[in-house]
Amino acid sequence: MNKFTLVFIGAFMLFSCDTNMVYDQYKSIENQQWYSNKSINFIVSNIDTISTKNVFINIRNNKNYEFSSIFLITKMEFPSGYKVVDTLEYEMTDSYGNWLGSGFTDIKENKLFYKENVVFSEKGDYKFNIYQATRSVNDIEGKTPLKGITDVGLRIEKGKK
Repeated sequence: MNKFTLVFIGAFMLFSCDTNMVYDQYKSIENQQWYSNKSINFIVSNIDTISTKNVFINIRNNKNYEFSSIFLITKMEFPSGYKVVDTLEYEMTDSYGNWLGSGFTDIKENKLFYKENVVFSEKGDYKFNIYQATRSVNDIEGKTPLKGITDVGLRIEKGKK
């Protein structure tokens, strides 16, 4: 290898490290069709009961996504069994129909705030379940899958000190 290649690899490794990241995982949506009764599940083991964290839901979508927003129902279960359920709405496009997510290809990635500056006060496994609740006018019962969502992720970062 020449010096330029070594410098490039070293710089890439240095800048690709994310010191704020505590947890980051994605789950692929089968056939890019997300049914409302199919939850995306994550288990996060926690040992830090003092520091604040920011929790994000990451959504990757392609041009087949037909709505300007997305509705999600999230359930966070503490190690003790206590549960917090939230209904969330996020904008996916601006008022002109342009995707808000980042990315240069047909896939756009959206980093959506879920919980800000929270303390996971219990040691153990936290369970996160994410359901989609986006409905078209003709699908009140939620039997038609949400198309164009390729991946759903959960990311936890260090909060403010």
